[in-house]
Amino acid sequence: MERNNHTVAEFILLGFTTDQGMQLGLFVVFLGVYSLTMAGNITLMVLICNDSRFHTPMYFFLGNLSFLDLWYSSVYTPKILVTCISEDKSISFAGCLCQFFFSAGLAYSECYLLAAMAYDRYVAISKPLLYARAMPSRLCICLVLYSYAGGFVNAIILTSNTFTLDFCGDNVIDDFFCDVPPLVKLACNVRESYQVVLCLLLASNVISPTVFILASYLSIIATILRIRSTQGRLKAFSTCSSHLISVTLYYGSILYIYSRPSSSYSLKMDKIVSTFYTVLFPMLNPLIYSLRNKDVKEALQKFFKSA
Repeated sequence: MERNNHTVAEFILLGFTTDQGMQLGLFVVFLGVYSLTMAGNITLMVLICNDSRFHTPMYFFLGNLSFLDLWYSSVYTPKILVTCISEDKSISFAGCLCQFFFSAGLAYSECYLLAAMAYDRYVAISKPLLYARAMPSRLCICLVLYSYAGGFVNAIILTSNTFTLDFCGDNVIDDFFCDVPPLVKLACNVRESYQVVLCLLLASNVISPTVFILASYLSIIATILRIRSTQGRLKAFSTCSSHLISVTLYYGSILYIYSRPSSSYSLKMDKIVSTFYTVLFPMLNPLIYSLRNKDVKEALQKFFKSA
């Protein structure tokens, strides 16, 4: 018997495994990852706020990236931890909708923010003498606000279209959070208009920022190649290498999940890749930006010595 989404009171999140021993082990792992994510991002935010050396556009964007990662990880990990130790794997319809909305909003916002950071790196390397004038505080604030506004406006569009689909039969989600691929699997009939919405959102929120970032880095590479000294080239490249690593890891996993046709979805593989960009990536970002940054490492040493 078919039923539409208005009669679905809850969904069941299968998570990663039904084996109790493995669930306990995963609980310990995810708790450790979440603790490191909280500690790393909060520490980085405190350093950026308290140290005058970091009151620059690059670190302003980095501080906002840490804030996003803090919030982003909290959308998923607490529910994963509860699912691992509780026999109740259910999530209410409203809870699923909220998780889906914040997941999409924060993911889209991060896409835009990483694009803004690419522009910042382009200006810093291509126009170093005009950097302060080209990246005033007002512009930086506007870029961050636009990232959040664009992310959450598009999340409203995606959420409203997804949760008006008709869900029929089983209400079991073979994943650890409410996401597009598993929910589409539960839909009775995916409207053609919904597929169009997904394509438009993918183009505006993922592909367009990706193209912008690629164009920025092509310009950056061209500028670096014009630098005569090897030391100068290495110094210029080091200023954007951390951002380039973050972009590659984040966009690579996002594009793998959402740029394929629904017929080729592999929920098990998607689950592994989703774990990377939802849980592991927010933990890795502070490490990527601190381990490759001399000023951050010095500030960290000073911070822990005075603590």
